[in-house]
Amino acid sequence: MDLTETQIDTALVYDGNFIQVYKDHARLPDGSIGMREYIKHPGAVAVLALLDNGNLVMERQFRYSPRQEFIEIPAGKIDHGEEILLTAQRELLEETGHVAREWIHLTTAWPCIGFSDEKIEYFLARGLTHQGRQLDEGEFLEVFELSLAEAIEWIRLGKITDSKTIVGLFWLEKYLKGWGE
Repeated sequence: MDLTETQIDTALVYDGNFIQVYKDHARLPDGSIGMREYIKHPGAVAVLALLDNGNLVMERQFRYSPRQEFIEIPAGKIDHGEEILLTAQRELLEETGHVAREWIHLTTAWPCIGFSDEKIEYFLARGLTHQGRQLDEGEFLEVFELSLAEAIEWIRLGKITDSKTIVGLFWLEKYLKGWGE
């Protein structure tokens, strides 16, 4: 069964600083016409920064859309034309002040497939050295250490609810148990 939906026309509804919102008409698998609204996003990286003591570098920050604080792993959007590893290295340094000696790409995930083309590239960073944060203008966050076991427990308790962080922590847990070998 072919489930492909084919774009008939498209209209840019909103052109923001880094996202665009589109409204398309598409031919559906049964031949009918449907309307599709979606966000074009440049993509992002997420970093599981593992300290030599076995703890993770985590962040606490306020997110405006849901208007609340979240516990997250370091992450950020990919700048136009930027290689994903360079984005991961830049974001880790900017947000936490750390650089890493070893980088391992863990996986790619699509967090919002119903309305966005955003994909997140997950990296494990090891061999960390602290060099000092370089936060972007208007960026405010607290950096702290947390064990992987405690982070997994925080997911269970509802203290960690950010989906990219949950995906990253579960991937790290599996990787460290041998998935990456």
